[in-house]
Amino acid sequence: MPYRFWFMLFLILVGIPPLVEAKVQSKAVPYTYGEGSFEGFLAWDDSVKGQRPGILVVHEWWGLNEYARSRAEQLAGLGYVAFAVDMYGKGKVTTHPEKAGEWAKLTTGNVDEWLGRANKGLKLLQADPKVDPTRLAAIGYCFGGATVMQLVYGGAPVKGVVSFHGSLPLPPNANPINNSAKVLIAHGASDPFLTSDHIGQFKAALDNAEIDWQMIQYGGAQHSFSNPSANQYGVKGVQYHAQADQRSWMHMRQFFEELFQ
Repeated sequence: MPYRFWFMLFLILVGIPPLVEAKVQSKAVPYTYGEGSFEGFLAWDDSVKGQRPGILVVHEWWGLNEYARSRAEQLAGLGYVAFAVDMYGKGKVTTHPEKAGEWAKLTTGNVDEWLGRANKGLKLLQADPKVDPTRLAAIGYCFGGATVMQLVYGGAPVKGVVSFHGSLPLPPNANPINNSAKVLIAHGASDPFLTSDHIGQFKAALDNAEIDWQMIQYGGAQHSFSNPSANQYGVKGVQYHAQADQRSWMHMRQFFEELFQ
């Protein structure tokens, strides 16, 4: 008999429960919003007992692809329940910038619809029995980074959000800003898609709203610095940066540890 068998038998006989190997589980979650059909992606660690914080993951403008799902699984491995929301509709995933831009523009062109789709995903996450409904947060990449800021601007019940290389939209005056939510901005210092003037306006707007925010800029990092597949899209200014990817994920983890302590 192998050593592992005798070791497990010994643990049972002496009354010590054997260690259960942590395993991340995941599943597709079909749902509807308005007249549209969507399919999100839920990930969790089945070795974690009881309710835990829930993290909404919002994809880049390419749609809910493997990259967004992998981030949800990474968060699940950290002990959270993660739900990658589908912002475009079931099956709408592309690698073509023109199509991605078209879908993103259609979504962001109607702020109520944009926010409604994001809030639908947040409500699905909040309703999951594994999630503590009072401890929610969101992260987003590029288009998703702008989306999580809209959650803050729209008064969504999140304790905090993290924007990775997001477009940093300015808050509209009409919306009830949730200034109790904390904000972490992970930004590439060499991102060509945002001017210093816009970043200054964004910071001033958060200050005016009395939001607890922090922005970390990574030297040499361009847009989409966290996505290892970024170079494959052939878009100027879109480039993976391994060091910025690793550092921004570490900063996100520290942010959540403070947020949910």
